[in-house]
This record gives sequence, structure tokens and C-alpha cells, in this order.
Amino acid sequence: MSFNQKYQKIFDTVREDINKINLFEGIELPEPLKSKLSEILNAPSKRIRPLVAFLYVKALGFEIDEKQTEFQTAIELAHNASLIHDDIIDGSSTRRGKQTLNDIFDAKLAVIAGDYLLALAFEKVLKIAIPELTEMFRKTFETMTKGEVQQYFDKNKITTIEEYIRKSEQKTASLFETAVQGAVLIGCHSGALAEESQKTCDFAKNFGIAFQIRDDLINCKTSKSDFDEGIFTAPVIFSGKKEINDNGLEKTVNLLNNYIDKAVSALENIEENTYKTALKELLELLRND
Repeated sequence: MSFNQKYQKIFDTVREDINKINLFEGIELPEPLKSKLSEILNAPSKRIRPLVAFLYVKALGFEIDEKQTEFQTAIELAHNASLIHDDIIDGSSTRRGKQTLNDIFDAKLAVIAGDYLLALAFEKVLKIAIPELTEMFRKTFETMTKGEVQQYFDKNKITTIEEYIRKSEQKTASLFETAVQGAVLIGCHSGALAEESQKTCDFAKNFGIAFQIRDDLINCKTSKSDFDEGIFTAPVIFSGKKEINDNGLEKTVNLLNNYIDKAVSALENIEENTYKTALKELLELLRND
């Protein structure tokens, strides 16, 4: 069974819940921007953040209600906004097989479109009316921005592996943490019993770091676009010089598997059920043996 087939099998566990996420609802923009933005938002996507969040909260016994769906919609809108901004920074012309907004129009309009999606995301979170959730969401984008700024100043530099992990936490893992912790927080406000919050944080953070390491590993083995742009990730850091070698790749695989193991360990407090099994299977999909 291929990676995509295995992923879809896991996805099917909560497909009905994820299909309720509607990224285009509420968008009011003039044409042709509205249609082009719709194409981008409706492009094939793994929806991995809501997938992880829904599996986790259902493993805890929480129900996926309207507030849960709205929050994950906000997460996905914000994620897409960050991708639009990334495309502008990188000067990318395509993403997910679709022409980017900055290539269709220009960087100025693309920035505004990304900001608009962020505004919609915050509107959805505010309507849920849980102050702690709103602050969590706000803090996440402060953290993600710091990660982007640090990456800018680290360009063409080989940093330490500790600095790489910290940047991965900021740029990627923080949104996974918010997606999962926010879903648990909503569940608690709905009357469910809260699980140990530190375990939730540990799981989401380690999952997010593993996700980023795997993405960087694939990039170094395929397009090498990050390397060409002077963004030196774990394989280069472990290589010890500005190149990608087998030693660096092998050590990155070990690092990836270490964070996967940490995420699996953070699930130990949850009773065995279908959704926990799906989470563990998803983690194994990230593993690179």
C-alpha cells in the first residue's frame, strides 16, 4: 500500500468531520481575485492539522461539534494565508499544481489576500468566544512570525541543530500545537474532562517538529530548493559544511525518528481506541526507515 493509500485510510476515520470544513464560506472579494483564491483554497490538500486535531480529541472521547469545525477552519485559513505569504517571499510561481496569487497578480495584492484570510480566521476564533483560545491563536502567529524572521537572518548560514529545532517549533510545530490544544480546550469548555495538558502539548509539538524534519529531508533528497536558496536544514547542519551528504541524511533520519518516538510516548496516557491507533499509524507514516 502506498503512502497516499495509507494516508487516505487514516483520513477516512474522520473524513465526515473534516469535510465540514469550508474555507471559502464568508469570502467577499471582487473578481477575478475571489475565483483565483477559491481555486487555491480548494486545491488538493492533506488537511493534516485538522486531521491530527480531530483524531486526538476523538481519542480523548470529545465530540466534533460546530465550534470544533469552525476552529479547524480558522487553522486552515491561517495556514493558507501563511503559504500565500511564503510564496511571495520565495517568489514561487506554483503551489499544489496551481499558479500562485503573486504570479497571477502581483506581490502587493497577494499580501493583501493573505492578510484577508488571516482576518477571517481571527473572526471565526473570536466568535467561538473562549478568551484563552483567542490568545492562544494570537500567540501562535507571533511565534510563527519570529520563526520566519529568524530564517531570514539565518540565510546562507549553517546554524546549530538546536537553533534548527527551535525554528521548526516556531514556524511549523506551533500551529500543530494550537490546532490540537485549541481543540482540547473547546472540548473542555463543552463539559468534557480535560486530559493532562502537558501530554497534549508534548504530542502536538513533537508531531509538528517531526513533520517539518520529514519535509526538509524530502526537500534535500528531491528538489533541493531550500539548499539552493541558502536555507540550510538538518541534513546540511549534520553534514557540517554547505553540502548534502549521506552522513547528514542518515543523522536527519535518526533525528526524525526520535521526535516520532517522543510523539508516540505522549499518547501513552490515552486509552486504546480507533482514533489513537490512527494517530500512531499516522506517526509511522512520517517515519523514514
